[in-house]
Amino acid sequence: MSRLPDAPERDPDLDDDFATGPDPRRWVPHYLPHWTTPDRSAARTRIVEGGLALRIEADQPDWRPEDSPLRVSHLQTGTWSGSLGSTRGMHRHRPDGLVVRSPSPERLMFAPRRGRVDVTASASRDQGCMLAIWLVGVERDSPHDSGELCVAEIDAAAIGASTTVRTGLKAHHDPRLVTDMTEVEVPLDVSRPHTWTVLWGAGRTVIGCEGEVVREIDQAPDYPLLLMLDLFDVGPAGGRYPKSAVLHRVRGWAD
Repeated sequence: MSRLPDAPERDPDLDDDFATGPDPRRWVPHYLPHWTTPDRSAARTRIVEGGLALRIEADQPDWRPEDSPLRVSHLQTGTWSGSLGSTRGMHRHRPDGLVVRSPSPERLMFAPRRGRVDVTASASRDQGCMLAIWLVGVERDSPHDSGELCVAEIDAAAIGASTTVRTGLKAHHDPRLVTDMTEVEVPLDVSRPHTWTVLWGAGRTVIGCEGEVVREIDQAPDYPLLLMLDLFDVGPAGGRYPKSAVLHRVRGWAD
């Protein structure tokens, strides 16, 4: 594997170690809130040594009844949606009558068209959990601006001395892109602190882990993307609660 380039020498546009919790100047602690209601989209978090725990708790409701069973605690770097009852909103994840239930104003705190993001995290080993790190199109200017840079999807069941991770690019509703997802094996127990990196722009995406390149893709979205950090609990409720993953630091540079 080849090495990633060094991070830019200038100060990041986004830099957070979560020492005081989710900073409202940087983060919205709700998962795609426009498609559901605030009680269902709200993140459960706790400040812990070395970062912020995203938590799934025993009484946490499903994100949307139509998507159940699915519980999520999540941070994102902005919001945008159409009006109440509209079908316009970022990440239209299902085709069957999805409408805006909680209109979300345009608030783009970190939404680069191209750049670099480094996320240091410890993934969850809890039953049914998945840690996800991704960027997705805002769709404000066009419903085609919906592509996703899937930096890492890490299932708890895949974690060991080495870990299998899904990574790549998802086109969603963007006809200019072609979905290119694969599984990679990283020689790490990713329940311990480690860093994922994505660089994108000028039609190229590079994804890396701990300084090593794991994917090079000859495509990249060219419109504003919001950063999304999630802990999902999928399938019927089970195992011990609370379940958690830890975010240690996030840095991002917009080119």
